[in-house]
Amino acid sequence: METTAADLQTDTSYLGMRLPHPFIAGASPFGYRLDTIKRLEDAGCAAVVLHSLFEEQITLAAEGRVANLDPHDPAFAETLAHFPPASEYPLGPDAYAEHLTRAKTAVQIPIVASLNGTSGQAWLRFAQVIEQAGADALELNFYDLVTSLTTPGTAVEHEIVTTVKEVKRVLKIPVAVKLPPYFTALGYLARELDTAGADGLVLFNRFYQPDIDVKTMEPSAQLELSTNAELRLRLQWIAILYGRVRPSLALTGGVATPDDGIKAVLAGADVVQLVSALLRHGPEHIGFMRRGLERWMASHEFSRLDQARGRCSLEHTRDPAAFQRGNYIRTLHSWIQP
Repeated sequence: METTAADLQTDTSYLGMRLPHPFIAGASPFGYRLDTIKRLEDAGCAAVVLHSLFEEQITLAAEGRVANLDPHDPAFAETLAHFPPASEYPLGPDAYAEHLTRAKTAVQIPIVASLNGTSGQAWLRFAQVIEQAGADALELNFYDLVTSLTTPGTAVEHEIVTTVKEVKRVLKIPVAVKLPPYFTALGYLARELDTAGADGLVLFNRFYQPDIDVKTMEPSAQLELSTNAELRLRLQWIAILYGRVRPSLALTGGVATPDDGIKAVLAGADVVQLVSALLRHGPEHIGFMRRGLERWMASHEFSRLDQARGRCSLEHTRDPAAFQRGNYIRTLHSWIQP
């Protein structure tokens, strides 16, 4: 019997929330204003992650310091010149909490707040303010490119795990952890975060590397939207972790077309965060993604999304390490000289 669109169940669960489909808006400028958040809801977005509130904003407002430095001390002027002034952020801490409360009143879909930082210090107390403001969940975005030559990887991982433990100790709402891919043993870290109580893992944070202008011989920073050339790294790790850790899995980065979203589900993603695709095409792209998923499910006679999720994961692979190594060698041997 042929499966029709009316028969399809595309619903999914993320951070304990039941969503009508897996496509949500990741942290982006769409979160700055209520009208754009409402546009996302009207376009069918299943949930919205607000843009990030940064550690530097919180410590400046609460302690008058940025990166543990006094901005009024001339000795730190060169270091702090790398950071934008407070006026360049769309919302300060108090305004962010108020904006979150207004967003919850304006729309019916879940609103996930986002904190972006590098350490588990006092700034994370603001997580309680976010919970009180009405957030359905909190995404902790750890963005820290370790430039020190004396900081071991274990110290970085310990800081992240300890921070998650502390946040989970004081919050009742679910907590997702957004990670970069640059860890020696990401699977071990994922398990440690599972034990620490993380409710979700968001893979992966994009790192923005500056270019070099050969004329001025200065760094040249320019934000470039992602393409699906970045997708495979995300697919690989979602597929490795699916069925082996408890937290929900969110894939972010490199999803541009319905096929990209389908691949994410096949790897094992519970939700797919869209940012660049929405910035390029507008919120209506959500409908395009969902219709593409539904057509694909119908063509394969899947009535429920769970029937497809994780089909291309390594959950039932007897030796995932051998699978990865063997496919690496096969890929190298696949080159055929033109």
